[in-house]
Amino acid sequence: MTEVAAGFSMVFGVIAVGFLVGRIGVLGEDALRVLNRFVFFVALPALVFGRVAVADWSTIIAPSSAVIVTSALIVGVATSCVTRFITGTSAPGSIIAGLSSSYCNAANLGLPLAVHVLGDAAAVVPLLLFQIGFYGPLALTLLESLTGGRGLSPRVLVSTALANPVVVAALAGGVSNAVGWRPAGPVDGVVSLLAGAAVPVALIAFGISLATVRLLDSSTVSRRTLGVAVAGKNIVHPAVACLLGVAVGLDGAILLTVTVLAALPTAQNVFVYADRYGVTTALARDAAVVSTVVSVPVILIVSALLGRW
Repeated sequence: MTEVAAGFSMVFGVIAVGFLVGRIGVLGEDALRVLNRFVFFVALPALVFGRVAVADWSTIIAPSSAVIVTSALIVGVATSCVTRFITGTSAPGSIIAGLSSSYCNAANLGLPLAVHVLGDAAAVVPLLLFQIGFYGPLALTLLESLTGGRGLSPRVLVSTALANPVVVAALAGGVSNAVGWRPAGPVDGVVSLLAGAAVPVALIAFGISLATVRLLDSSTVSRRTLGVAVAGKNIVHPAVACLLGVAVGLDGAILLTVTVLAALPTAQNVFVYADRYGVTTALARDAAVVSTVVSVPVILIVSALLGRW
């Protein structure tokens, strides 16, 4: 239980630093935009390329990986549909809502929890690869097409995908992996340094955003849409993952793993994506904060029910 608390405390600590930076104003008025653009155009592509290029694809060809991928897609699509057609959210906004309910904080929370709670850092690898190599690029391509006013034709989707740095990084990493070339020497050093900045800088930017706006402000975010997104992330996603796991015959530690990973809160990357396209940034920010707080008791309950403690 202390390991779970330690994993969350690291995230809250860096966000708190960002909050103080935002309050003091040491980085200037344009800090949030600049930091988010740095993450989106530089650090995140380096992270995506580095992870995909060295990935062991055999680790994702397993029933547990299928559960992780399928549960995220089911919850993400369902949340997008509910927020689009029931709560009246715009099409781009519904994509952000879908991501908020299914895109997990796998890097800076998933890895510590995989080590300390699940006992295996490799457990989070399939989730990381799915999110940074496919799910994120797919959502960004859709956002680019929708916000650019060019529709969703196959030609537009392809052209916008190739213009997106994260998508290009994922494709480049996949090609590198397929041909057997791995970053080495100075190239590996540069990629690793830039990739290492993605998570902390995203958290700092997130903290700055909390210092400059009012959290849970009904004038900037629909409470119904936020409620759907948070419920999807903290309740529906782990429940779907658990049920799918049981359906394919998972049990014991493997079932615990897929359920805990699904119970992880919304990743700060969703806020970076929303800010990049100017779409429902308040929803992405508030969903990340609320889901992170709620995920603490949820993960503890899941672990207790599935026999970890």
